[in-house]
This record gives sequence, C-alpha cells and structure tokens, in this order.
Amino acid sequence: MDSEMPSKGKIEELYNSYYPIFSCILNNIQNALAETIDLNPKPVLKSRIKSFKSYYSKVLRQRADQIYHTDQLVCLTDMIGVRVVCAFLEDISDVVKQISDNYSVREIERKGSDHNFKEFGYESVHILIDIPSDCLDLGMLSDDYVKSHPIPKELCCEIQIRTILQDAWAEVEHELIYKTEFTPFDEPLRRKLACVNASLSLADTIFQEIRDYQKKFQRAVDERRETFYKQADVITDKENGLETSAKAKAEPEKIGRASPYVRGTIDDMILRALQAHNSGNLDLAVSVYSEIISSGEKMNDTVLSVIHKHRGMAFFAQNKYKEALADFEKSAGFDNKNFRSVYYMGIVHSVMGEEEKAVEAFTKSLEMNSFQAHAYYRRALSHYNLADYKSSLDDLASAARLGLDNDECKALRSKLNKKFDML
Repeated sequence: MDSEMPSKGKIEELYNSYYPIFSCILNNIQNALAETIDLNPKPVLKSRIKSFKSYYSKVLRQRADQIYHTDQLVCLTDMIGVRVVCAFLEDISDVVKQISDNYSVREIERKGSDHNFKEFGYESVHILIDIPSDCLDLGMLSDDYVKSHPIPKELCCEIQIRTILQDAWAEVEHELIYKTEFTPFDEPLRRKLACVNASLSLADTIFQEIRDYQKKFQRAVDERRETFYKQADVITDKENGLETSAKAKAEPEKIGRASPYVRGTIDDMILRALQAHNSGNLDLAVSVYSEIISSGEKMNDTVLSVIHKHRGMAFFAQNKYKEALADFEKSAGFDNKNFRSVYYMGIVHSVMGEEEKAVEAFTKSLEMNSFQAHAYYRRALSHYNLADYKSSLDDLASAARLGLDNDECKALRSKLNKKFDML
C-alpha cells in the first residue's frame, strides 16, 4: 500500500501547479464580493490560498484514503478563501444575507457559538459557496495549461465573516493556540487569554450599542428637523395664501433607558431632551437643553452650537420666535460653518416679517453651502414678499436645478408669472 501512495513531493508539485488557477478564481471572487456587499462603512476584504503545509497536514488528517491510487488533486473546502472584516456586529448578519441572496451556498457555520462563558476561542461565520460561473474566467492562462489542469468539481470558496476585533483575536489565537499544544501547566495562560477574549467581545458589544443609539439619535434629529420644516411651511404657506396638506405625525421612536450613556452625563441628557422634544413635551425639552447649557460642564464649541440649535427649534415650535432666533444666532456663533443654523435664522426672520434680514441670512447660508434647494426656495419667497420678482424667479430656477420642484414651488412660480404678465 505504501508503495502506491504518492510521495509528499509529488503531491506538493501537483498542488502548486494549480496555484495560478486558484489565484485567478480567487481574484475574480473577491472582486465580485466587493461589488455585491453593500455596507457603510465598507468592509475590508482579504483573500488567501491555503499553504501547502496546511493543506497537506489537513489532507492527512481528513482525506488520507483519497490520496491513494490517484494523481488527482484532493479537494478541501478551504483551499481558497475570502475574509470579510466588518466594523460592527450587526454587519455580519447583513453580509450573510447578501451573500446568501447572490451566491449558491453550500453551508453556513457559526464558529465559536458553542463556547460557554468560561471558554475562549474566536467567533466567526464561515460560508461555503459554489464557484460562480462568471468567476471561472481564466482568460489570462494559456489554453494548454487550463486543459491539463481541469478545475475540480468539488472546488468551492470559503468566506469568513468577522468584526475587526474578532479578526484581531483570530490572528493572535492562531499563532498562540492553534500552532502549539497547551499542557496542564498552561492554565494561567489560558485564564489570561480568556480575559483578553472577554474584553474584545465586550468591546464589540459596546461598539454595537453605541452605534445603535447613534442611529436612533440621528433618526430622532431628522424627525425633529422635518417637524421644524413642516411648521415653517404651514406658517409661510398661510401667509402666502397657499394650502398645506398637514400629514399625520408618526409616533416618535422611544430611545429607552437601556442606554450606553451614564445617567446624568451630557449624552444622557441630550437623549432625554430629544425624547421630550419629539414627544411634544417642549417645556421639558427646553428645560433640559437649558440645564445642559448652564451645567458648568466643559463642552467644546461644536457641542454648544448643537445644543443651542436644538433649543432654538424647541422655542420655534412654541412660537417663541425671538428666543428661537437668539439661539440660532448663538449656534452659528459657536460654529462658523453651521450653515443650517444660519438657514434657520432666515426662516425665523421670514416668519417675523423681516424679509430683508431673511434674505441676508439665506444668502449667508448658501455662501457656506450652495447645495441647499430649500434655502433657494425660501429666499425666493422672501424676494417675492419684497416685490423683487426677478430674483425670486432666479432662486426658484436654482431650487429646480437642485431637484426641488414641489407644489409650493409651482404655486410660487404661478404667482410670479401673473406678476410678470401684469408688468
């Protein structure tokens, strides 16, 4: 039997002769995955062809019977692989779904999911996919070479999906554990490694919690901004004889108290004010915003700019326009790049009937950021109220170029056309 078994050198020669094919296929798969996976931030893709040393060791362990009586390459499931390294835990399930939706999946395995809290080991999702037909393009290789090296039917690609921290742990673990053998005297080292693994797992969890609350926070900020704009539209449209179809306000999302922020901190207070604001409890929102401003906590100018802007929006919702204007001015003062607060100043001036000041504020905001379609529209309204019809029409054209041509724009354009017909 031993005489019929190919030598290690012969097996290595055969394996290495397939390297150009593996390399070409793997490059095609990595490029395809880069186009398929849609995440923000983009994951890092790494690829590798299994070294012959690892391949040979695994073949002897798992497929020794298959290397007898044959000069065919024995296929393993992980000879070629791509690693997808994501920023957050939630990204892993997104990548799994996107791969499952776009490729023929043979198997999905969640490594490390069976560990108990006393054990250490890396966690990772491994997916085996069939080689996509469009990734079998070996155009760079000669026809003779391809004919003499038929692609094994069993060939597949292993895709490993991990977070950055899981990947870091796996790399270190591979060197410290997988390549060595622990003895009973290594228990202190095992405890230390378990502590490191637990710390990395906790860090991944905390990163995900913070990301979750950032998303909720941003959705709530977007909702509040939209409410602010709608209120301004209602006031402006009434003044200009336009009808506004009020939409039912959706129930605000509750941020909840299971927050990564410590109670009483600035972050925690902002979340509390945000919830009160979006729930319509404007008095409480203003009170909390004011408490933050006067708390004596050391805050940078950017944070102060944001808090004053938020409190200004709450004052505006209470029809306290002077207080709102004062906060927007302070917000802009703390951050000279805050074009939104300057834009809000223009809205308040317009609502107060101070159209010249409104035009001045809108113009200043557009100088900071010229891609504001609504700022052009509101300046067009102010120009109209000042009887500067040509400037109003020019601003409407700018708003349309930026994609804003809603019913309000069309109504204003109709009124302008009538004015020009009368001239």
